[in-house]
Amino acid sequence: MKQTWRWFGPDDSVLLSHVRQAGATGVVTALHHLNDGRAWPEDEIAKRKAEIEAAGLVWSVVESVIVHEDVKTRSGRHRELIDNYKTSIRNLARAGIKTICYNFMAITDWTRTDLDYRMWHGGTALRFDIVDFCAYDVLVLKRAGAEAEHPPEHIEAAKVRLAAMSVSDLARLEANLIGWVPAREFIFDRESFRRALDVYREIAVEDFRQNLFAFLREIVPVAQEEGVRMAIHPDDPPFPIFGLPRVVKDADDAAALLAAVPSPSNGLTLCTGSYGANPRNDLPAMARRFASDIHFAHLRNVTKEADGSFHEAEHLEGDTDMVAVVDALLAEERRRKAEGRADWEIPMRPDHGHAIVDDIGKQVNPGYSCIGRLKGLAELRGIMRTLETLRA
Repeated sequence: MKQTWRWFGPDDSVLLSHVRQAGATGVVTALHHLNDGRAWPEDEIAKRKAEIEAAGLVWSVVESVIVHEDVKTRSGRHRELIDNYKTSIRNLARAGIKTICYNFMAITDWTRTDLDYRMWHGGTALRFDIVDFCAYDVLVLKRAGAEAEHPPEHIEAAKVRLAAMSVSDLARLEANLIGWVPAREFIFDRESFRRALDVYREIAVEDFRQNLFAFLREIVPVAQEEGVRMAIHPDDPPFPIFGLPRVVKDADDAAALLAAVPSPSNGLTLCTGSYGANPRNDLPAMARRFASDIHFAHLRNVTKEADGSFHEAEHLEGDTDMVAVVDALLAEERRRKAEGRADWEIPMRPDHGHAIVDDIGKQVNPGYSCIGRLKGLAELRGIMRTLETLRA
C-alpha cells in the first residue's frame, strides 16, 4: 500500500521533513485556508503541490474538499456550492491529484469528549465517553428531545458526573465537543450550535441520505470524466449524536451508497477506527466485501466499552484485527495489479496516534502528533512487509 501521512499545511507543527523521516512517501492534505465552499483555484493547488514535491514527497490524496452545510441540507447556496465542488474536482485532476476523501457528517466532524485521555503507558489518546456526552447534551446544552435519546441509567450517571466537574472541566468538554475540530471552517459557541442543530430538526435520516445521493449524482459523473476517485469517510462516531442524522455508519450504509450511484469514481475510505467504533461492523469482512470500492484507507484501532464509550487504542491493539484488514487490502492490490491498473496501490495512512515521548505537552493537532503516528506507521509497515514476505 502507498504509505501516506496527514499534513495540515504550512501551519502544521509536524513538518514535511518529519513525514519523510517517518518513511511515508505520500501526503494527504487540503487547501485548508480555502475550505469554505469556494472553488479551489488551479494556481493555489499548484502552489501546494510544488511545496510538497520540493520536500521529496507526492500529494497523494485530498482530505478534504469540504462539503458545505447548504449542500447537506439542500438549502441556501447549494447549487452554487455544488458547481464550485465540480470545479475543484476538475482543477485537482488537472494537477494529477486523483483521490478525494470527503465526509457527509451533519455539522460536526469527528467528535470526542476527551482529547487527552491518559493511557496505561503514560501517553494520551482520544476518547468518546458516553456519560460525559450525555451530561453535555442533556444537562448543559439542554437540546430539545435529548433526554428521550439517552437511556435513564446514562442520564443518572451524567448527573453525578456533571456535579463533580469543575468550571474548567466543563469548559474543556464543551470545547472538545463543539468548539474545535482540525481543518473545520467554522467554530461554534453554545448558542450558535443550538441554532445549527435547529436546521436539522426537520430533516429525517432518509431525507438526509437522499441529500447525499443527490450530491453524488451531481459530482460523480464529473469525477469519472476526470479519472478522480471519490472516497467517502464514515461518520465518527458511527452512531447518532446530538440528534443528527447518520448515513455512513455501517456496512449497510456503505452498500446503499455504492448502489445509489454505481461508478468506479464512487467509493469508500475504509476508516477502521470510525467504522470500528460500531459493534455491528466486522472490519476484515468489510475490507473483503468492499475491496474493489476502497480508494483510501485510514488504519487505526479502537477499544469499545459496553456502554458505547470507546478510546483510540494502539494501532495493533483494540478490537479490530488489523492483520486481517491489511491482508484483505493487499489481496485487493494484487487483484488490481493483475488487471494491469496503473493505480493499483491503495493509499493508506496511520490515522490518529497517541501523544507519546517528546510530543507529550506539545501544541499539536490532537490525534495528529508526530511520534504516535510514526509508531503506528512503523507497526503497519511491519504487518505489510511480513504478509508480503510470507506470500513470496
